[in-house]
Amino acid sequence: MSHSRYALYLTPPLASDLWTFGCDVLGRDASTGQDLETFAPEGHNPESWRKLTEEPRRYGFHATLIAPFVLRADLEIPDLIDAVAAFARTQQPFETGELKIGKIAAADGRAFVALTPSGRSRALHALEEQAVRRLDGLRAPLSGAERRRREASGLTPLQRYYLDAWGYPYVLNEFRPHLTLTNALDDPEPVAKALRWDFQMRVAAPHLRIETVTLFGERRGDGRFEILREFPLEQGRGARRAASRVMAAAFVD
Repeated sequence: MSHSRYALYLTPPLASDLWTFGCDVLGRDASTGQDLETFAPEGHNPESWRKLTEEPRRYGFHATLIAPFVLRADLEIPDLIDAVAAFARTQQPFETGELKIGKIAAADGRAFVALTPSGRSRALHALEEQAVRRLDGLRAPLSGAERRRREASGLTPLQRYYLDAWGYPYVLNEFRPHLTLTNALDDPEPVAKALRWDFQMRVAAPHLRIETVTLFGERRGDGRFEILREFPLEQGRGARRAASRVMAAAFVD
């Protein structure tokens, strides 16, 4: 499977109830490619719910570390994998603290329902800053169309500076970690309320444990993002290299 863009995301452990919950809510498992069409919170049926989660379903359940980017023209997939693996080996696993279901404002006045850490995680912000600064050389310059699309959303001066410097406006001081669960909605609170009940019932440990960074690829055929490889955070584990889950698509581009 060929990929047009790549992204470095954070995902819960793939065997966790948090991962299962997120995939069920979105209606797709990005690790297997399987569509999941039976979930619906109170007040919705599966069909109506899928309409509310169409956009985040494309990306899969994740928190953004490095937003989707086009790989630099002179680099190949092995270069990308080597760079991310080397970065991951310098990082330590950590917990972000308890997650809660809340809202993330969109530029047009609407809001996404999302899982967010209940407090500021210094470790999470430090990981994001290091990833942005150390891996930025992997991406190709933004296209004119992508720049115009971002600027049309009404960026602040700082966000416009970040867009020029790092290819994405919501980095560093603008980083707001979250795991998106819905499209942008005019009235997100009823949906958030319904999801809170399901979250409490289904997720025994509502904490995001960061043990890996996860490389996703955007498929050229349908624009969906899929997991290509997980990279263990290995600082403090000695020279041991934990085995990564590797999708076959990681080496086919």
